[in-house]
Order: sequence, then structure tokens, then C-alpha cells
Amino acid sequence: MQRPGTLFVVATPIGNLGDLSPRALDTLKKVSAVCAEDTRHTRQLLSHFGVDRPLVALHEHNEGDAAGPLVARLLAGESLALVSDAGTPLVSDPGFRLVRAAREAGIAVSPVPGASALVAALSVAGLPSDRFIFEGFLPAKANARRERLAMLAAEPRTLIFYESAHRIEDMLADAAAAFGAERRAVVARELTKLFETVLDGSLADLAQRVRADPNQRKGEFVLLVHGAGEAADAKVTEGRRLYAKLSEHLPPSTAAKVAAEWSGAPRKALYGGGNE
Repeated sequence: MQRPGTLFVVATPIGNLGDLSPRALDTLKKVSAVCAEDTRHTRQLLSHFGVDRPLVALHEHNEGDAAGPLVARLLAGESLALVSDAGTPLVSDPGFRLVRAAREAGIAVSPVPGASALVAALSVAGLPSDRFIFEGFLPAKANARRERLAMLAAEPRTLIFYESAHRIEDMLADAAAAFGAERRAVVARELTKLFETVLDGSLADLAQRVRADPNQRKGEFVLLVHGAGEAADAKVTEGRRLYAKLSEHLPPSTAAKVAAEWSGAPRKALYGGGNE
């Protein structure tokens, strides 16, 4: 009976090509094919390192259909590599459907660790790193983004977001409104690339600096925000306890309003998704 191959989840550089690990390079050379988010981008990466392997497109629009045939190849004994455009696959990138399908089929899925923008940014931010949450990209529409930020206002852990160049100004303004203008934060831009910058200060200060300098509105961004602290966490815990009791007798919106007034917790942290 043919032994199944292995699906290797391979991290690639987020900028500096020197960050591709020797193990990652060796893996990419040996697999039968490389599953890539953007085959044109990955072809350039492989060409730089002299790797000539077949490429298979695997992105958010085709992953559901592509996973089955790829699992069949793995079951037939081929080993495949999964990469994203940059960094560690599945972190705000496609791939989890293929990984899940492979695991459900009994196929070995092996990580080949390497660069990750969120970890790289956290390591140089100077913010608490023992507890943090990763929110990825928030909704593009302003109202949905502001609602999500409001729900996170009392979060005690360091918050990490990804953001694009054309929304970083709006994101900083919305974060300052939701978390308070003086909340400490860090904007990490173009990490490991030629024009890498890491700015720290209050949200209001960062918003002003990014607004004033067009160069700080170019590239790829990681925004890190200091958590609200344990006192805020305690308020939310008490608020949710009150909300659970009050919602047995009152409409949810009224229960949340009363619980927020009594506990001092943000209303949206109790109602509209925060009480799950």
C-alpha cells in the first residue's frame, strides 16, 4: 500500500530574502509541487533561490475546490509544500481548508517555521508580550471597523492588527476614538525591508505622525496597541455577570445598558458579540 506524502507548511520571508531558513529551502527543493497563494510571486521567490518546482494556485477563491485534488495527490504518495505570499501560511492567509482536509485524511502536516509579521512586530514593540491577541485585518467598512474596536476597548491584553496603506490613517483615528487618544501603541511598517520603520507613542501622536509624513503611509503595517489593563478586565467580567442576570428579565439592549452603568464596562463589550 502506498504511504501518503507529507504536507509541509512552509514560512517564507516577509521582506528580507535572507530570512528563508535552510530547512525551508531544502523542503521546497524536494517536494513534488508548491501550493502558492500567488504563483507569480512565489515563482520569483523560487527563482531567486534556484528552485524549479511545479506551482499550484491555492487562494481564498479556489481553496474549497482545490483541497480535494491536492489531498488525493498526498494520499498517492506525493509531498507538497504550502506557502503564502509572505510569512507563515494561514496567518491572515489562505490554507486552513487544505490543512484541515489533509489532517482529516490522516496525512501528516508538518510545520517549517520562519518569519511572521505579527511576531516580528511584537518582538520589537516594547509592549507587554506575555499575553496578546491577534485580530488580523479589521473590516474595511468604517462602521463595522469602529464597532469591532469598541468591543475591544476593555481588552487587557496587547492587541495586534494588520492594516493596509490606504486605511492606516483611518485605522489610527478610529483606534484613538475607541481606546482613548493617550493609549500607547506601535506602528511597525515594512518589517525587514529597506524602508522599515517602527514608531511608538500615543495613538493620537502616531495618527499625527502618519498623517504628516506620506512615507509613513506606504507599505504593509502591523499596529500594536497596549491593553486596557486588568482593572478594565475586571469591569468587563463584572459587567458580563450582571448582563447575564439582567437579560433574564430585560431586553438585551436594556440589560446591557444597565449592566454597563453599574459596572463601568463598555456597553459594546457586553452586548452585540462581547458576551459570547
